[in-house]
Amino acid sequence: MGAPMARRLLKAGFPVTVWNRDPSKAQALATDGAIVAATAAEAATGADIVITMLSDGKAVGEVLFAGGVKAALRSGAVVIDSSSIAPPIARDHAAQLAETGITHVDAPVSGGVVGAEAGTLAIMAGGDAAVVESLEDVFAALGRVTHVGPSGAGQICKLANQQIVAITIGAVAEAMILVEAGGASREKFRDAIRGGFAESRILDLHGGRMVARTFAPGGPSRLQLKDLDAVAAMAELFSLDLPLTAQVRDEFRDFVADGGGDTDHSGLLLHLEKINQRQGEENR
Repeated sequence: MGAPMARRLLKAGFPVTVWNRDPSKAQALATDGAIVAATAAEAATGADIVITMLSDGKAVGEVLFAGGVKAALRSGAVVIDSSSIAPPIARDHAAQLAETGITHVDAPVSGGVVGAEAGTLAIMAGGDAAVVESLEDVFAALGRVTHVGPSGAGQICKLANQQIVAITIGAVAEAMILVEAGGASREKFRDAIRGGFAESRILDLHGGRMVARTFAPGGPSRLQLKDLDAVAAMAELFSLDLPLTAQVRDEFRDFVADGGGDTDHSGLLLHLEKINQRQGEENR
C-alpha cells in the first residue's frame, strides 16, 4: 500500500523521501523521483509531513519512537498514520508526539492496492478537524478523506470497515459453496446477481478471485485476523456482543493456524470448502 501511495504523491508534485525496513522496496521508488533515506529518522528530518503505512501498532511505535522519527521532527510537523492499528495505541502515539509539538492524525485507508494505485482510497481521519482540513491537498492525491472524529476515531472506523469486509467475504464464500453444491455455476451466479441488492466491491473483487481461484494477496488473512482481534478487544472494552464478527474471526483464526496467513483474505473460501469436504466425508 505504501509504494503506490508514495507514487500518487510524487505524481501530484510533492517532494517525497521514502524509507522502508526492506531497503529494496524503498529503492524501487527512486525511479519515480523519490529520495531514498537510509533510516526512518533521516527520512523525517526536515519534513513537514510524515506518513506511516506499517503492519501493526508495534511497528508504528518502533518507527516513530525507537526509530528516531519523533526526535527528528520539529514542532509543528504532522504525522499521518495510515496503518491499521488499535485505537488506544493511536491515541497513545498522538499523546507522545504532542509532547514535542507534533500533531498526529490517524488516517487508515480502505480500497486496497487497486485504490492506492488509482488514488481512490477511502480515508478515515481522526484528530483535529482543522488539521485534517489543512491537509486536504495531500489527501486529495490519495483519495477521499472524511474527518470522522477525535484522535483514535479513524482507527475505530477502519475496524468497523474490516468487520464489514470480513463478514461479507464470509457470506460470499458460503454462497459460492451453496451454489456449487446445488449444481449451478459460481461464475454465472456472480454475474446473475450483479446490480441486485447483493452487489458490492467484495462480490466484484473477492468474488472474482473466488471464481478464478486466485488468492495471492491483496490483503493477507493474517492482517485481516489482526484487525478482527482488535475489534474483539474493542468489543470487550465497550461491553458489546458482536456475534457475526466473532464467528468470522474464529474462521479466520483457524484458516491462519492452518497455514493460510499469507493467503488473500478472499481465500477464506478454501477454509470453508475444507470444512464442508470434511463434513461430507464424515456423513458418508
